[in-house]
Amino acid sequence: MIAVETERNWKPVIKEFEAVVGKNGVVQRREELIVYECDGLASYRQRPAMVVLPRTTEEVAQLVKICDRNSIPWVARGAGTGLSGGALPVENCVLIVTALMRKILKVDLENQQVVVQPGVINNWVTQAVSGAGFYYAPDPSSQIVCSIGGNVAENSGGVHCLKYGVTTNHVLGLKLVVPDGSIVDVGGEIPEMPGYDLTGVFVGSEGTLGIATEVTLRILKAPESICVLLADFSSIEAAGESVSDIISAGIIPGGMEIMDNISINAVEDVVATGCYPRDAAAILLIEIDGLEVEVATNKQRIADICKHNGARNITTASDPETRLKIWKGRKAAFAAAGHLSPDYYVQDGVIPRTQMAYVLKEIEGLSEKYGYRIANVFHAGDGNLHPLILYDNSVKGALEKVEELGGEILRLCVKVGGSLSGEHGIGADKKCFMPDMFSEVDLETMQWVRQVFNPKGLANPGKMFPTPKTCGEAARAKVETFKKLEGAEVF
Repeated sequence: MIAVETERNWKPVIKEFEAVVGKNGVVQRREELIVYECDGLASYRQRPAMVVLPRTTEEVAQLVKICDRNSIPWVARGAGTGLSGGALPVENCVLIVTALMRKILKVDLENQQVVVQPGVINNWVTQAVSGAGFYYAPDPSSQIVCSIGGNVAENSGGVHCLKYGVTTNHVLGLKLVVPDGSIVDVGGEIPEMPGYDLTGVFVGSEGTLGIATEVTLRILKAPESICVLLADFSSIEAAGESVSDIISAGIIPGGMEIMDNISINAVEDVVATGCYPRDAAAILLIEIDGLEVEVATNKQRIADICKHNGARNITTASDPETRLKIWKGRKAAFAAAGHLSPDYYVQDGVIPRTQMAYVLKEIEGLSEKYGYRIANVFHAGDGNLHPLILYDNSVKGALEKVEELGGEILRLCVKVGGSLSGEHGIGADKKCFMPDMFSEVDLETMQWVRQVFNPKGLANPGKMFPTPKTCGEAARAKVETFKKLEGAEVF
């Protein structure tokens, strides 16, 4: 006889939550919970038991303590723009949403840093300091809507990660609420802190070690001169070769992006920049910054390299308005892909730059093999691919085939010496593939770290790591459990 746990009595817990954040801070009606069923990876959905909306570190700590006392799993969520299912609710969980924690707490221009709550939108940081000639470098394509807390959780990158690094390179310190509800400060206001780099451990931990409630960020002085070059090519391989040649020449652009023909036309259909030639097989966007004399010299060197690799035309822009117009299409590429098909599935593998031409050719072959179009738009400078697989989820079995295709792309990235993710994280989407990149000992070591912070496993359970050892084993275990439950006495 198998005992099945009866449904939890949520009424006492709801009263505890309301005592912390008020009645308006607890979302529990089914129709209101629908909007929290998924993050940006909309193909996976699970409705949470409820949502709580704290405004301060102390409120977050009290909410987490309630979950800890009652053994309730919880998932942290920011703006919900993640693309790996990192903020996907689990069954009967509480979603702790930081969207109301949106204060910029401190601006210290002298020491080039700001302190923000996790709900602050990425682009707000630059807006707060741009008048004084500063900016915040990590700039995901979703920077006008994604929040700093989510950027920290996923270690987000962006166009400028080639030269300036991803989120972890710009986080000096964190105030954390760990899974037992304790408040902990890691890192600080100076770049070099003694002891273990717990800030580095936390950034990119995808909500499995706790919640960041205050983030100390490094800001940078705006460069003296900026120039954007747009080169178009008759083959995507030629654009890839130009990327390798530019880096080999000792030039490190602020950003270097490739878009293929499918992406170019999608963007022009939606955004109508008028900048991207529709007949090009690929375009290469290159931004260089620094001293005026340095930018002028590198602009000519880059143009020569692109021409040597067969660039048909090269457009340059130094004034802010034209630069913004050129980048507008790239920033809108993911949204524009939504107009090409009812659904799309995006992956986030990383490859060595020297393997770019080979991998893009292999992806083209996989597209033909599976019969799904793939739009390629990616951070070419650091080899971070973003293949968007176009499909129709209403077609039976389409999602499964697309997931299989995405898995082949990820395995291809690992095979050539790359990685499963450059900035989107592992989440629920890619945990099955972790054994393709890491040994059992590697994964066990990571789990030790998780156990220290999160011994009860309540913080974002089921993310990042395969369970029990592979997703296949987990799926089989679930099927076997359901079979055992058939005909079992329930009490």
